[in-house]
Amino acid sequence: MADAQWQGRAGGRPAGAARRRLAAQALTVAALLLWLVPPAVPSAAAGPDRAPAAGGLLSSGPPAGDATARGSAFEETLGVTDANGLELSRQQQTLAPGAELTAVRRRETDAWLDIRQLSLDLGHDLSVDYLGPATVSERGTLSELTAAHAPGPGRATVAALNADFFDINVTEAPLAPGVRNGELVQSGSPGRHHAVGIDEDGTGRVLHILFEGKAETAAGDELPLSAYNSPVIPEDGIGVFTDGWGAADRALTVRGSPLVTEVLVEDGEVTSVSAKPDGEPLPEGVTALLGRDAGATALAGLAAGDRIDLAYTVRTDDGLPLPRTAVGGGELLVTDGQPHNWEGAPNNLAAPRTAVGFSRDGQRMFVLVVDGRQAHSGGVTLTRLAEMMRQLGAWEALNLDGGGSTTLLARDPGAETPRLVNSPSDGREREVPNGLAITAPTGSGDPAALTVRTVIDPARAATAEVLGGGRPERVFPGLTRALSAVGHDETFGPAPGAAGSTVWRTEGTAAGEVGADGVFTAGRPGTAEVRASSGSARGSLRLTVIGELARLTSTQRRIGLTGAGDTAWFGLLGHDATGTSAPVEPADVTLEYDRSLFAVRPEADSGGFVVTALADGFTSGRITARAGGVSTVLGAGIGLEETVVADFENAGDWRFSHSRAAGSLSPAPDGHQDTALRLSYDFSLSESARTARATPPAEIPVTGRPSAFALWVHGDGRGAWPALHLLDATGTSRVLRGPHIDHQGWRRIVFEVPDDIPQPVSVYRFYLTETRPPVRYRGEILIDELTALTPQEVELPEETGPAGPVFAEAAEVAGREWRFAVVSGAGLEAAAGPDGEAARTARAALAEIQSAGPEFVVVNGDWVAGGTAENLAFARELLTGELTVPWVYVPGDAEMHGGSLEGWEAEFGETRRVFDHRGTRFITLDTSTRSISGGGLEQWLELRSRLLDAARDENVGAVAVITHVPPRDTSVRDTGRLTDRMDALLLEHWLTGFRAATGKGVTCLGGHAGLFDAYLHSGVPYVLGGGLTGAPAASGEAGAVNGWTLFGVDRLSAADWLGVRRDPSRGGPDWLSAEIRPHPAAAAAAAAG
Repeated sequence: MADAQWQGRAGGRPAGAARRRLAAQALTVAALLLWLVPPAVPSAAAGPDRAPAAGGLLSSGPPAGDATARGSAFEETLGVTDANGLELSRQQQTLAPGAELTAVRRRETDAWLDIRQLSLDLGHDLSVDYLGPATVSERGTLSELTAAHAPGPGRATVAALNADFFDINVTEAPLAPGVRNGELVQSGSPGRHHAVGIDEDGTGRVLHILFEGKAETAAGDELPLSAYNSPVIPEDGIGVFTDGWGAADRALTVRGSPLVTEVLVEDGEVTSVSAKPDGEPLPEGVTALLGRDAGATALAGLAAGDRIDLAYTVRTDDGLPLPRTAVGGGELLVTDGQPHNWEGAPNNLAAPRTAVGFSRDGQRMFVLVVDGRQAHSGGVTLTRLAEMMRQLGAWEALNLDGGGSTTLLARDPGAETPRLVNSPSDGREREVPNGLAITAPTGSGDPAALTVRTVIDPARAATAEVLGGGRPERVFPGLTRALSAVGHDETFGPAPGAAGSTVWRTEGTAAGEVGADGVFTAGRPGTAEVRASSGSARGSLRLTVIGELARLTSTQRRIGLTGAGDTAWFGLLGHDATGTSAPVEPADVTLEYDRSLFAVRPEADSGGFVVTALADGFTSGRITARAGGVSTVLGAGIGLEETVVADFENAGDWRFSHSRAAGSLSPAPDGHQDTALRLSYDFSLSESARTARATPPAEIPVTGRPSAFALWVHGDGRGAWPALHLLDATGTSRVLRGPHIDHQGWRRIVFEVPDDIPQPVSVYRFYLTETRPPVRYRGEILIDELTALTPQEVELPEETGPAGPVFAEAAEVAGREWRFAVVSGAGLEAAAGPDGEAARTARAALAEIQSAGPEFVVVNGDWVAGGTAENLAFARELLTGELTVPWVYVPGDAEMHGGSLEGWEAEFGETRRVFDHRGTRFITLDTSTRSISGGGLEQWLELRSRLLDAARDENVGAVAVITHVPPRDTSVRDTGRLTDRMDALLLEHWLTGFRAATGKGVTCLGGHAGLFDAYLHSGVPYVLGGGLTGAPAASGEAGAVNGWTLFGVDRLSAADWLGVRRDPSRGGPDWLSAEIRPHPAAAAAAAAG
């Protein structure tokens, strides 16, 4: 080898360069990780270099380089490492003096986490109020409860959170105690006495709240009272109910008891005695005593007209007075500064969580909200939640209701009311029975500062990725961006006077100018600091002008409308030549469409457009959008087409599973249309939520973008709740609920698909749920003919994508300084022997590769048909027998055996490698689980360290990251990509940051997708390599052939890096070209065709 080191380079050629043009779809991603700060902990450098022996595996270890300013800048992108994982971003916001909200995104050992931390200095005149509806058994969303809450004169609500667990789907009442303004709202159910309380002086604590009482008859008998407006009366107990209980049937509080007595009392006199509650809400001034078992017997001795005195009290376990505000919770998380370990407990699963804790002196309150059950945040266990609360500073802490109830509202600076700031796992706010509201004093209303934002909300803006929001802080030259300036006073509350007196300006930049109306017009690529002022109040926003608008796309090429009055939304994304995207302002767009069919109006806060159908029937039309000299066309159809998703002719292959139930599946020949699926279930085994599931033999992909699914159900009238469980385009579970099965015989039920579900989707399973604790039964239903209701397809002109980056003619590759080859997907089987078709194809391809003169070869996964010891040994024998140049083998999913790479490691060694060649650093990742995170947190930390070292190393001019599974699949089927979309986002984010901070070349080389293609994302080329054998992923698409890839590489100089750093919009650096080499059998087939 000419060089002692293994090094190289990557990046896209300028658009004018001669190259092979594939129909590559330039996919860009709006960064999800928006909140980035410089990390405090540097990464360790990589180890020493070891040169590979010819014909063998490339070994790990590049030399360490000196730290540079470029490395430090890039370190900001990489986040901060700590003992528990990787902190990716942190954003802090003041809600009011003494109230700080921090949003944190993390990658830990087993999950992505999206966290909100609320720190409250209770000495800053912050008040914590009980938040709840008028009666105990009512519910409302946290936003509704907050809107109805009166914070008091001179005060404003700045935050709110959900609180207690509740008797869901039964009485809906909280399960633990609650105190509002020092008065008991409800007592705790049996075993539910933990609460968090805040005293009149603002001191917080975790405590037990205990209810005690007695009813004394005229005869002197004392009957103990055990509950107050509680959803569960203990065995042999007597509960007290007032009109504050609400409309829930009181009989549900004694469910399961054979002996019940209710006594109504008014003005100290018994007015009625009955063996069953009447089910009606109690009038004001009337109290109900409801007894069960021995308590019922005691009450049965009373008669109408008897005098009875009721007396009860509430005490705390610490002997201190009852707090002004208290809400109940579940498990203790921290006691005396020690976090609890809940390993082995039934509730210790990763889930969305809400927790509250206090400092040792009770003067600081900590709220922790962790999203869960979503692609961007998996949730945490109770044990991890306890650790996190202690790390925040909690001396004592309590777990509140989590799951779909976890909700947090917070006020933006200058806003009148708080808004939702977390992502509830149900996809929307769940109705809850109570919560806590944090209020603060209102201020003067005079502007103290301005918050400058784009009018387009990033969370709602058009984006090319299925996760995260858009990037309206980017603008194309010649286009505009509307801005707003919101004033806030010294308390971060509203300052309405700022709105009409804002002065806008930009200073000393050719990147653009802002008008008096707050509309910024972009000039040349660069950055512009836009400043706003109102009196002495100031604010600013940095905008980035990217490259010239080269292409326009719609967030969806086709939209469907059911009929007149139905609406749909679309946004417009612009792309420059580097694949960097930004939403296009509606004011910059001209639309052409049939105004007899549709009405289209802009939507300011999303930056998109709302389409309304004006006609019924079955028709369609086109909408043409033009901006900045480019255009795109989308189709709008009116009316729905129906296609069969599952006909259940394979009913015998479906699998049964359950939770707290029993049952079975079987084919039913008497279906609605031929064979149906019979689901027999037993919901008599528990009072907890029970589920009976039917899962197909494989996920069922659904074509198009259905707006609903329809299913024929032969009901049994038992009232079970049907659900269709989908997986969306991100792999996230989405559950569609249908109407309860209260009918008998055949009926068609419909499952509506929410507009915000990323499509395409696949059907994961169907199931029945029973959530009513008192109801136990067995039943049987038949299901048949699951169909998708999809808006009409509209024929659209083919839109030419950008020139495929990297791919070029053979002469260009040959003209580079040096070459390497990448091959994958041979599918070798030892049992087929050396003369098997796969082995013959692999030998022929390796011979061709050898003759092409590469300096090394990368075998990028799926080289074997399965990771057995025999197949792996056969693979090694073939590689060492055919290649005399160095090679490195990157494992793919086919290399796994029994869910493990142990056999592969025994044969080939490390699953991840790093080596340098001629100025390029090559970093291989293990994506055998079709994810990066499947390789553990260690893989992310290792990648971080290696990228940081490459940024600092003056001898490294470019980086090539090699993954068997690419971040994205550009084929029509879109299944050959990383299944964890957060993996794809973070990898792209890091590689984008590497290019921006260093100017060095960077690329990602993948396989698995079954075609040869490439796409650009923010100047970084991502290359997909097809397989050597097997059917290509998308017949007829460009690049859908079998073969291998030859890469040509140039060494980059420091001057090349500097040019990119100065102007990333110009593309490059130019250092890498690739040539698709169809293997001989594929070439012969193409020639014959």
